[in-house]
Amino acid sequence: MNFSLTDDQTMLKDSVSRFIDTAYDFETRQKNAGMDARRSESMWQTFAELGWTAVLFAEADGGLDGGPVELALLMEQFGRGLVIEPFLANVVLAGGVLKRVASEAQKSAWLTPMITGERQLAFGYLEPQSRFDIANVALTATRDGDSYLLNGSKALVFNGDAAQTIIISARTSGAQTDHDGISLLAIDAETPGISRRPYQTVDAHRAAEVEFVDARIDKDQLLGQAGGAFGTLQQVIDEATLAVSSEAIGIMQTMHAKTVEYSKSRVQFGVPVGSFQALQHRMVDMMIACEQSRSLLYWCLMLAADEDLQKAVSALKYQVGTAGIHIAREAVQLHGGMGVTWELDIAHYFKRISAIDVLFGNSDYHLDRFASLSA
Repeated sequence: MNFSLTDDQTMLKDSVSRFIDTAYDFETRQKNAGMDARRSESMWQTFAELGWTAVLFAEADGGLDGGPVELALLMEQFGRGLVIEPFLANVVLAGGVLKRVASEAQKSAWLTPMITGERQLAFGYLEPQSRFDIANVALTATRDGDSYLLNGSKALVFNGDAAQTIIISARTSGAQTDHDGISLLAIDAETPGISRRPYQTVDAHRAAEVEFVDARIDKDQLLGQAGGAFGTLQQVIDEATLAVSSEAIGIMQTMHAKTVEYSKSRVQFGVPVGSFQALQHRMVDMMIACEQSRSLLYWCLMLAADEDLQKAVSALKYQVGTAGIHIAREAVQLHGGMGVTWELDIAHYFKRISAIDVLFGNSDYHLDRFASLSA
């Protein structure tokens, strides 16, 4: 079985890796994290100029025809650098919806400007009561002539404070947890009746709570078929799960490497702590967990069938959730008291891997999903 990258994939990986090494060190990341979302757009524009925002889209839409492998390569490097720019929100989530169901006119209005860095997007699919059930949609879109009236709220909308366009899932028919009756709509964030409460998450990313009170939008802002969006929603969330799992593997590998390096320089009882056999065993266990996770990632990238892919994604998410938290705890403990300080990057890797564990379903959720898909 050939796991070699193509020349184009190697160039993509090398370009992101060089950027992380030369232009996105920990100090730069912390400076960006302290900025208001609207004042950090210059870095996002750099991402667009480098072509990374175009990688996952068809050439006909202004993209570079990339797929899951290219996504994994990007996200792994972003994990290594603890990148906080809204790639997941813009490209994977909102862009993932648009590339699947938007009309050509809608792509021209929203997708193309996102690819060029001129417009920022967000995707609101979670609600306060929904937890990990993406079909639990209480926000209603009621048809009123040539318009829809929106009422309800969305929680944890990544990039929701900076986005000019917010894509949401809304219930146009059926009961609150039905798979049928869910629609996707693209909304101007400044539409009357919409309010946003922005905040910074524990891992220094940005999100917003978005509330809709009789917000009126045109029927042309409907994406795809009314009431038939669950399949698209599932595909987008699975792709996003694959993305953050790849990011987690980049974080895990980095935490292991930093821990090994620290153990060579930290002296205790007159010798480096890395010479203690008990600590060597723990670091080897960390390495094995990293390699097991990478193997499951390769499995996901080789699958095409929807059902098998869903099983593989859940297996991967369970693995990076359990192994990622284990590696993070070991890294913090082996760094001693320094491991929890704000000034050391290890603590920030710990925060991000902890956040990834609960994104798009935690380990328990994906273990149950894997079991149900295997039955």
